[in-house]
Amino acid sequence: MGSLAESGQQTPIVVVLCPEPGERYLVIDGHKRMAALEQLGRDTIEATVWTMSAAEALLLERSLRCSPPESALEQGWLLVEMEQSFGYSLEELARRWDRSVSWVSRRLALVELLPETIQQQVREGKLGAQLAMKYLVPMARINLEDCARMALAFVQQHCNTRQAGQLYAAWREGARVVRERILAEPELFLKTQRQPTARSPAAAGVERDLETAVAILRRVGSATPDRKRAPGTGADGGANRKGTASPTC
Repeated sequence: MGSLAESGQQTPIVVVLCPEPGERYLVIDGHKRMAALEQLGRDTIEATVWTMSAAEALLLERSLRCSPPESALEQGWLLVEMEQSFGYSLEELARRWDRSVSWVSRRLALVELLPETIQQQVREGKLGAQLAMKYLVPMARINLEDCARMALAFVQQHCNTRQAGQLYAAWREGARVVRERILAEPELFLKTQRQPTARSPAAAGVERDLETAVAILRRVGSATPDRKRAPGTGADGGANRKGTASPTC
């Protein structure tokens, strides 16, 4: 706004002819400049008219954009607009964006299935978009309330992808009681995942005895000199079978 107040509008906004009666133009690029000029009390704005449909203009504007790439949510919003307002199919969207159908489907689900509270957490950077698409979208298809609680657990526990995957897998495979316990006390579940599995004293004792026995046998085997054996007998004093060589220690 300061730049517009000082230097005026330097770059025209982009519009197309509006197909709806009563409106002359549909803005494709330049909404922020329009809002700033309105706050400055300006009643005119320079614009460039693209002679194409709104859908084609949106796709062209995106391909020419020099600003940082959109987030997964912004991509989802545009895909939803193209799907709902202009009737594009998943296959057509995938072709237009040069992506797979699954890529398009995941971003549509991010916007269409996840509640606004979770989308806000993604916008604020509290939740990763990939994490939300991979774990929260499938939960939203099953239980929206559990999905919101899991998203809160991800945020409060500062879960990385591995920890989020552990919580989601345990929730998916658990019974109703187990799911409720995981959502109520996610920190307890993650704590158990970080701790090594404890062995019983009896198992630990048996393992120590085995290790000691193996060590003694190795020492005895290396220190005992070879003894002469009678022809036809093996190392343990037993008779060799005909046609086989005597085993060697």
